[in-house]
Order: sequence, then C-alpha cells, then structure tokens
Amino acid sequence: MANYVRFERKDGSRGAGQLEGESIRVIEEPFWEAAKATGERLSLEAVRLLPPCEPRSVVCVGLNYASHLHGRPAPDPPTLFFKPLSSIAGPGDDIVLPAGAGRVDPEGEIVIVIGKALKSATREQALAGIFGYTAGNDVSARVWQQSDGQWWRAKGSDTFGIFGPSIVTGVEHEKLEVITRVNGKEVQRGGSTELIRDIPEIVRYVSAVMSLLPGDIIYTGTPGEPPEIHTGDKVEIEVTGAGVLRNGVV
Repeated sequence: MANYVRFERKDGSRGAGQLEGESIRVIEEPFWEAAKATGERLSLEAVRLLPPCEPRSVVCVGLNYASHLHGRPAPDPPTLFFKPLSSIAGPGDDIVLPAGAGRVDPEGEIVIVIGKALKSATREQALAGIFGYTAGNDVSARVWQQSDGQWWRAKGSDTFGIFGPSIVTGVEHEKLEVITRVNGKEVQRGGSTELIRDIPEIVRYVSAVMSLLPGDIIYTGTPGEPPEIHTGDKVEIEVTGAGVLRNGVV
C-alpha cells in the first residue's frame, strides 16, 4: 500500500510525493507508471496539501446506495453527472456556501482515481486501469438540486468538488469504507460492498461512452442521509487508507 499526494511549498512551487509517516518523499510527475524519487524529502508541516491529482474529467454517480434511496428503486440507467473543474477543492480548503442556495449537505464518497487510458473497457480492464482511491465530498445544494432541470449549480458550485488528502494504492475495491463526520459526530458510514453498481462496473460503464485518462476521477455515490451544514461547521470524510479529508464551512 502506498499513498500519493500533491503539495505546494512555501515558495509557491508545486510537486508530488509519497507519504512516509510525517514526511513526503518527492517524486517526479506524472507518477502513474512509476514513482521516481527526486532525492528531495519534505516534512508535512513544510507544505500545503493540494487535491492529489489534476483530473481532466470529474464524473459522479448519483443514487448508488440503497440507504440513500429511501425505498425508491435504483435508477436504471444509473444517474451520472459531471462536476466542473472550477468546483475542485482540496484538504483544508473551505466549503463556501453560495448566497441563496438554501440547504447544503456534505456527501462523503469513495472516489476512484484512474491510472491508465481506458475506452470501452471490460470489467477486468476497468479494474486494472484504476490507480487507487481517495476521499471525496460531493457537496450538494438540495433546493437547487430539486428545483433545477440540471444539477450544474447544485453540485458544481465553487468548492463543491472536494477530494483528498491522498490517493491510496494497493487496496482491494471490495474492502473500502467511507465515514463522514460533522463537528466530530459520525453522520454517514458505508462500504464499497453496499454500492448498487460496484467499482469495476462504474468504470466500465463510464468508459463505454467516454475516454478516461490518468488522473480522471469518479465519485461513486454517498450512503445514508447526511445533515445540513452551516457556517462554522467542520466536515471530515475518511476513506480506508486514504486518510481524512478535513474542510471548514464558510
């Protein structure tokens, strides 16, 4: 198992590395094929962690846990949507509540990180094309989600596409769990075995119609019913092996 991060140094320069305890072994980018060390080592305290990859596409699966459906049938075909790149935020960034949005909820999710180019993949090819997994928060403005014809502003507002802090590799897709906490209280918990459409099927389905490239990410859906968040709240999303994604609300 290895953990990959991207970071910003105090001088503003950026890089990538592998976490080793409280330090980062700096590696060359891109790191999808091999982790080539540069010889530099940094302490975590000396850098600001960024979203751990730079996706070209951010794909999301909605309504993919029975616990989130409240007895409704699972959508067929599955509900998929995009987040704009402008929505991306990372560890420590604030969730900004848009004016007039009304109720806004966090949605803790397991996020797939693609490591190989995929198009029209089989399930086996899809699984082999996954680099690793990270934690994601599919922040959602519920009033806009219910009233708009599309989910572009409900799911795509600035800071509504949060992921990190690291990409974990070497973890079996059936052994992942996501936990959400608001102000230290657990509000969501779900496992990858509970997904209506499992991880290789999600990647296969997406790749059937669009090319996926290294660094692209797919949010897999959220369990249960998360609570509304408010200014001053602290949200944590934890995914097995990937660490805890922490963000304040403003």
